[in-house]
Amino acid sequence: MNWLEIQIEYESTDLPSEAQLQAWIDIALKDYGKETELVIRIVDTQESADLNQQYRQKSGPTNILSFPFEVPEHIELSLLGDLVICAPVLEAEALEQQKNLHDHWAHIVIHGVLHLLAYDHIIEAEAEIMEEKEIYLLNELNIKNPYLQETIA
Repeated sequence: MNWLEIQIEYESTDLPSEAQLQAWIDIALKDYGKETELVIRIVDTQESADLNQQYRQKSGPTNILSFPFEVPEHIELSLLGDLVICAPVLEAEALEQQKNLHDHWAHIVIHGVLHLLAYDHIIEAEAEIMEEKEIYLLNELNIKNPYLQETIA
């Protein structure tokens, strides 16, 4: 079982439930091979912008920030890392991209967990591998490919 701590710093009626978040991290970690812990912190645009500036030197809020935990040698700890998700950005993206908000949340959570597992999308070849993994995992949740330009009904 993967352990999840949820910190909610932004209140909205559109936030996913703890069970949904747990299911999404569990599917993203299904091939990981060991139990782990992670934190999901749901924030507003100000906290996201502050963290984005501090850690990435980029202005403004972003949908998700991933902070992998690097375990020091000779210490056994199952902490994978932290995900900081900006709920207002996700809501705006889903509306702008005409995506189902629930599906967009699932995608972003899985995307963030993959970053914690050292997947990346800076180099195009690595981005393709990461996107294929996301598409595969989302398909297991009956969520369509988020990289296709489709609109919600």
